[in-house]
Amino acid sequence: MPALPVTAGPPASARQSSVRATNLGVVLRCVCAAPEPLSRAGVAAATGLTRSTVSRLVDDLVGGGLVEEGTATTVGPGRPGTPLTPSGRVCALGLQVNAAHVAVRLIDLRGVVRAESRSEPDLVGSEPAAALRLLDGHVRECLGAVPEGGRVVAAGMALPGVVDSAGERLLTAPNLGWREVAPARWVHPLLQGVPLTLGNEANLAAHAFAQPAPGRAGPFSHFVYVSGEIGIGGAVVVDAEVQAGRHGFAGELGHMTFRPGGDPCPCGSDGCLERYAGRLAMTRRAGLPDGTTLAELGALAQQGHPGSREALDLAAEALGVVLAGVVNLLDVPTVVLGGEIGDLAPQLAPVVEERLRARVLAAEWMSVAVARDEDDVAGATGGALRRLTDVVAEPVAHLADGRHGVPPVLA
Repeated sequence: MPALPVTAGPPASARQSSVRATNLGVVLRCVCAAPEPLSRAGVAAATGLTRSTVSRLVDDLVGGGLVEEGTATTVGPGRPGTPLTPSGRVCALGLQVNAAHVAVRLIDLRGVVRAESRSEPDLVGSEPAAALRLLDGHVRECLGAVPEGGRVVAAGMALPGVVDSAGERLLTAPNLGWREVAPARWVHPLLQGVPLTLGNEANLAAHAFAQPAPGRAGPFSHFVYVSGEIGIGGAVVVDAEVQAGRHGFAGELGHMTFRPGGDPCPCGSDGCLERYAGRLAMTRRAGLPDGTTLAELGALAQQGHPGSREALDLAAEALGVVLAGVVNLLDVPTVVLGGEIGDLAPQLAPVVEERLRARVLAAEWMSVAVARDEDDVAGATGGALRRLTDVVAEPVAHLADGRHGVPPVLA
């Protein structure tokens, strides 16, 4: 019988490199997730790696600029422990373009907002090139705030529409009036070589709410996120991860039908949720000027203004009906209201929760609640945090040791 062919495995050096890369990620995630700074011994205890292995990996992360060491302290017997924290000098840019505002944030690996710049133009039906050029001064201001010796590793842009799975093209954004737009053409020159990835605004906002700092979980790990501005976006989060779907198109909550045959929508359909719970839909139904904010509409409703009260009640009903279908389908126990519609959370929540209790089949055996995200540019926050999460997942690609492709923006 002929001998079976022997397939050679990867060289030992390749295996060692792969193990090192994996363990660097394990250690950096542990440092980032810790509510209080850990020492090397603390990281070893938390990860199950040996102290000598952890010490070598921490040395690599410190030398590569991803982890910083504090002042050694002695707690109990033994050698002093040196507290470890994620670097405050490694940053990402988050950019957000919506129908009623643009915003840029610079956020570091600790989740700290280092700088922010924003404005509130009306971009409904805008021309992409002109709208994207509005980011110029905001990006420059935030890049000017990069800490001394720091670097910007990546940028993420939040857009209110469908983004391709590669994160390169906006396929459609009905409220902006954009189709098949590749923003890099106009934005890359502003970023000084920093790589840019696009994402759906609601998905990125939901990521920021689920993971408010790289590697660190927020208060809820299973929820549906509703991002409300002129339009309505949505995202589903399971185990603190956004579920984007097969093509990355999941979460278009605003274009789920509330009232078949109802008000026409810019998407080409009718009766969509955002025609009843979007800002323009609500203010126009209330008989208010287009520039009225949802906070102003809510205040008028509390004062007894009949049009505002009617618009608010209909929005709450529409949200409750549509969200009950989402909860029945996906079994998520929490609804998070973000963006401008978050300003109405105290008024919307009682009606939405009532509809959820009435329409969710398992409501008798589960608690379904409404929470609020108070970050008013959560898409920009999520754009930066999502890119920093990539750093935590693959730190070996971001070590500033001269052997890896470190982006050139340095302070």
